[in-house]
Amino acid sequence: MWIVDRRSFIAAAASTLLIPSQTPARASVQQRTRTLKADPFTLGVASGDPSADGFVLWTRLAQDPLGGDGRGGMPSRAVDVAWQVATDERFSSIVRSGTAEAGPRAAHSVHVEVRGLEPGRDYFYRFKSEGRLSPAGRTRTTPTGERPLTFAVAACAHYEHGYYTAYRRLAEQEPDLVVFLGDYMYEYGPSGYTALAGRVRTHTPGKCATLADYRLRHAQYKSDHDLQRAHAAAPWLVAFDDHEVENNWAAARSSTDAPGFARRRADAFRAYYENMPLRRASVQGAVLRVNRRVSWGTLARFHLLDTRQFRDDQACLDGVRAGCDDRLAAGRTLLGAGQWQWLESGLRGSTTRWNLLGQQILMAQRDYKVGPGREVNLDSWDGYAAERTRLLGSLAGAANPVVLTGDAHMHHQADLKIDFDDPDSPVIAKELVTSSIASDGDGYRDKTWIAEALQENPHISYIDQRRGYIMARLTRDEISVDYRTLDYISRKGAPARTAHRLTIPAAPRA
Repeated sequence: MWIVDRRSFIAAAASTLLIPSQTPARASVQQRTRTLKADPFTLGVASGDPSADGFVLWTRLAQDPLGGDGRGGMPSRAVDVAWQVATDERFSSIVRSGTAEAGPRAAHSVHVEVRGLEPGRDYFYRFKSEGRLSPAGRTRTTPTGERPLTFAVAACAHYEHGYYTAYRRLAEQEPDLVVFLGDYMYEYGPSGYTALAGRVRTHTPGKCATLADYRLRHAQYKSDHDLQRAHAAAPWLVAFDDHEVENNWAAARSSTDAPGFARRRADAFRAYYENMPLRRASVQGAVLRVNRRVSWGTLARFHLLDTRQFRDDQACLDGVRAGCDDRLAAGRTLLGAGQWQWLESGLRGSTTRWNLLGQQILMAQRDYKVGPGREVNLDSWDGYAAERTRLLGSLAGAANPVVLTGDAHMHHQADLKIDFDDPDSPVIAKELVTSSIASDGDGYRDKTWIAEALQENPHISYIDQRRGYIMARLTRDEISVDYRTLDYISRKGAPARTAHRLTIPAAPRA
């Protein structure tokens, strides 16, 4: 195991991790007068967006994570944070190190973009600030060839609905990579969304509306030790959905038409960046760019999408509805023109064996009505049907496309077709939809409901409403998928089991 006992870890590190100073005498006085009064690493550590020679390292200093002003109990001054990257868990072979400044304008967050490392290997990292040492994390660089990849897919972690045992079970499987597809946190006030689940834990007071609110909510989520464990186990690829800002928001429009949404969205974006292992290039003025590509050598390319920031407003007042012809309009866009060009260019230019599309909302057609007629979720791709058809046409030209999806709070497995109503329409790709980490509580297995849903949607072959995540192993020849579930999260300690398994073979080379 790579996890090191914290006490022995601190003892081994004390002589090797030093805070740079101007002169020894001045540093001695400065250290006594500026030492933080409590552990500032209460929110853990994380890494993300790996490349062949590096990755992003993240931490955020917070002596009092739930301090009322959202600043984590930190002083109104910048704090130096030393960082180290090593090839071993005891940090006896340090290959990169430096010092970053954590300042109040960025909620004392740190984003270090490490470069110049060897491809395709594990590394360990840690931080130190004013005499305090962080936990260690494990991360890795991407390979240059067709090295197999084990990755997890997760989404939707409502804090009030249950414990984060699924994160712990995910971390215990030690994936190479975690793909997180939205709803990392929820903006609701206490008991703001409890229709399908009782409240196990309580949100910080109030619905998120200001920068301080969003910072506090992120800090509350990040304080969870199971979430910290999952971040420390592997690099993450993250993208937001709606609840990181507001339920069902669309581009510049609030789902409730509340005034001041532009300011609120900007504050939510700022807090999201402060709390995620994202590169600085993701901050582009008023846009927080999360659509990006990450390649795993020549084996796979991940195309991460943004299905919120550039979309047209939902048709027919949103929600699950019947008889909405507006959703079929040819001009309606979910991705926006710029992202479309970026995606199509990336699919055309991809030379990897597999192309994995990471996105937030159900892509397969889904009829929620049993019997005659049809009801669809207008916040999903069903609300943008013409653009979905166009997207599937583009995917048809890519090598071994697989779509990874969050949002649904249920495991799904679906065949993606140009015409979902035609049984003979060819399958363009498989869609793998992960259930939630915590949203909607324990979940359930209503066999009658599942049978009815599958009958209404013959292109969907598997549904499970229990909480969980997906664990997949990718090789040049196939992707093996385990749908992992937990029987409960309303109390701690549930084991995770493989409830369903799927193998997708790679298409023969032309």
